Amino acid sequence: MQNLMDQGARRFGAVNWMGLYTLAQRETLRFMAVWTQTLLAPLATAGLFLLIFNIAIGPSRSDVMGVSFLTFLAPGIMMMTVIQNAFANTSSSIIIAKVQGNIVDTLMPPLSALEILLGYLAGGVTRGVLIAFVVATALAIVLGIVPQNPLIALIFVILGGAFMGALGLFAGIYANKFDQMAAITNFIVTPLAFLSGTFYSVEALPPALNYLSHVNPVFYLIDGLRYGMIGVSDSSPWLGMVVCSGATLLVGTGAWQMLRTGYRLKA
Repeated sequence: MQNLMDQGARRFGAVNWMGLYTLAQRETLRFMAVWTQTLLAPLATAGLFLLIFNIAIGPSRSDVMGVSFLTFLAPGIMMMTVIQNAFANTSSSIIIAKVQGNIVDTLMPPLSALEILLGYLAGGVTRGVLIAFVVATALAIVLGIVPQNPLIALIFVILGGAFMGALGLFAGIYANKFDQMAAITNFIVTPLAFLSGTFYSVEALPPALNYLSHVNPVFYLIDGLRYGMIGVSDSSPWLGMVVCSGATLLVGTGAWQMLRTGYRLKA
């Protein structure tokens, strides 16, 4: 009886650090077990994007914001890779567990909704940070791009992983089938990543599109990382931190509410 009372206190009161660590470790080991797909494949994708744009557009494109087009493009590709993989990490973990029917293995242990949320986010953020490190190392070796403001770059990578990890958790809970998840990825996540200044400066857009870009949190993620990597940006990185932190808190709160109520998780 005392053991059950202790578990209850850890479940609803104090943080269950052991359970939180175990869930975070599971989510990290899950993608590390296939590191060639989860770490090397994104590096290859980022390299292909840079190569294709350099061949197709680079020679005829003038400098952007005082730097070469390839240098301007690199941080955008880097952040796009980070957020797509952070989203994939949490969303795939939830949807696979739901489809296979083993989501109960996560819901039954003495873990609060916040602890479950943080455990999943730890996996998504870790994957995003590792991918950022791999891509940044390649950029330094191949293009000679060294972060101008490493701390700011790291902060935006963590914010990007947290925001898209929370969005992935939200989407994974909402979707009941893989085709629903594919629709969310194709019609929400991909446009957010591509239409946010990844390949261009938003200052070159018409006023209406420029305004819409500034409503998109992913724009601030890409713009903030660009400032951290090469020292130029379309907006203030401090404003970007505020917007991205607020967006992460908002989406994370929605995912927490879903976990707390068991929305689409409990039969």
